[in-house]
Amino acid sequence: MKSPEKVIDHIVTWLNDYAENANMGGFVVGVSGGIDSALTSTLCAKTGRPVICLEMEIHQEANQVSRAKNHIAWLEQNFSNVKHHSLSLTGVFDAFKATLPPTDDSEMNFLSLANTRARLRMSTLYYFAALHRYLVAGTGNKVEDFGVGFYTKYGDGGVDLSPIADLMKSEVFALAKTLGINEEIQNAAPTDGLWGDDRTDEDQLGATYNELEWAMRNVDTDPSTFDERQQKVMEIYLAFNRQNKHKMDPIPVCEIPTELL
Repeated sequence: MKSPEKVIDHIVTWLNDYAENANMGGFVVGVSGGIDSALTSTLCAKTGRPVICLEMEIHQEANQVSRAKNHIAWLEQNFSNVKHHSLSLTGVFDAFKATLPPTDDSEMNFLSLANTRARLRMSTLYYFAALHRYLVAGTGNKVEDFGVGFYTKYGDGGVDLSPIADLMKSEVFALAKTLGINEEIQNAAPTDGLWGDDRTDEDQLGATYNELEWAMRNVDTDPSTFDERQQKVMEIYLAFNRQNKHKMDPIPVCEIPTELL
């Protein structure tokens, strides 16, 4: 990245322009304790517009909660336009789960419940956004949003605008370092926090973000030039990219022929 400072200024200007044109007052951001939400919330804070940070615990690992709260405290110390709410959605999630018919302990059942957590958080974000006429700022990066589709449809993928979705993960880290975001967040292993345990994104994906970033940049490269690990990483990347197209492509519309109408 040639100039992190100029990229930061560009995103902050873009956020302000979008809010101005949309006639919306500020931003709502879900803060998880990870690098992406920390960067997004900081960029929103730098606009000078009101920002509400929501920390929304659902059977969360203690270190994820503490990182989120420490980051929010850092924001509030440095930006007078930032406020926050720490909400426990564990009871809501458990009550919802209790209303469902019994199922087995299959991986698909666990995945469905994990995605439900993201969708409960999305609903909470939009409650506050509607209450204040604010915009929900997405926290997905380019590898997640346009490479492997590593997000929940209508969960963390349900947002009004995406300020960092054109940044690779390495570029997210570069901006976070420039902005002085807490080192505990910069050094933490990325995790989506949807499982109630300490599994990382790498555990779920089978590759690091640096590897997936390499695959995204080299998807059109002759595979005969790859070493054994690179071939495996490319297979992982392409498999996720194919299976998650339904998230990344526009919703298909059944177009009716004119002569039928």
